[in-house]
Amino acid sequence: MQYRILMFMSRVICCLPHSFLMSLGKGLGILYYKFIKKQRELALRQIRRSLQLSEEAAEKIIRAAFINMGRNFLEMLYMPHLSKENFQRYIEIENLDRLKAALAEGHGVVILTGHVGNWEWLSAAFTFSGLPVTAIAKPQPNEQYTRVLNELRGMVGVEIFSRGTSELLAAARALKKGKILGFLADQDAGPGGAFIDFFGRTAATPMGPAVFSKKFNSPVLPAFILRQPNGRHKVVIGEVLRYEDHGDSDRDLFLLTERMTRILERIIRENPTQWLWFQKRWNTPPDEKKERHHVIKSEGAEHE
Repeated sequence: MQYRILMFMSRVICCLPHSFLMSLGKGLGILYYKFIKKQRELALRQIRRSLQLSEEAAEKIIRAAFINMGRNFLEMLYMPHLSKENFQRYIEIENLDRLKAALAEGHGVVILTGHVGNWEWLSAAFTFSGLPVTAIAKPQPNEQYTRVLNELRGMVGVEIFSRGTSELLAAARALKKGKILGFLADQDAGPGGAFIDFFGRTAATPMGPAVFSKKFNSPVLPAFILRQPNGRHKVVIGEVLRYEDHGDSDRDLFLLTERMTRILERIIRENPTQWLWFQKRWNTPPDEKKERHHVIKSEGAEHE
């Protein structure tokens, strides 16, 4: 039932002007901020601790972040409206040549990104630029919402892999075929993550981007999509990162993950109204750390 309702909403929303959608999204975000107390209070606690803000400053930023989230939700449903012919009305891409040059190396490209701006439109920007995009995504707690999300992503040409073993094998094959593989690397990674300082607190950090980069010799490109004051979006593509082999693979993976974490932290500091501050980012305490080598299984073999 939820699937049908959301897909019907998507069809209706695609008939509306984008400017009206943004006004509607602002109202939705304000309602969310006022009435979803648990997430609002978690966001306020986390931003005050992370950025050392006063209560008043934190409330102003978090209210704006909830407005961004309301707009994101409606723009997600608006994705079927996007096309190769019209996406540039809404999205500007800086330094696309960096991504094309990295793809030309023939080892695929690992995209480092996070829940910043409208991250769902980041992949759309690349697919409509003629690039092959895949991504690893965490399934939502609601199965029907996951189905809607993946169907909408498919409509803009994005291939999604979940976090199961068979899906990771498919993701590995995508990189071997020279495709883009995107990671939302700002989530709690559990005991198997790298425990790295993030806004002054130790956080379990996903090592997937570093592990895939090492295994397939793939360059890593930071890429983020930022909402602009005029309602458009700007995709910012950073300088290429590479796995550096110094003879200790665990430490080398950690160091690359740490470099990527610093980039994520900087982007969030510069755009605090555009990150999901109510994520349970610091959910795994350091004493739960699991010591193990990070591996990817490929074609029946296991590789560090």
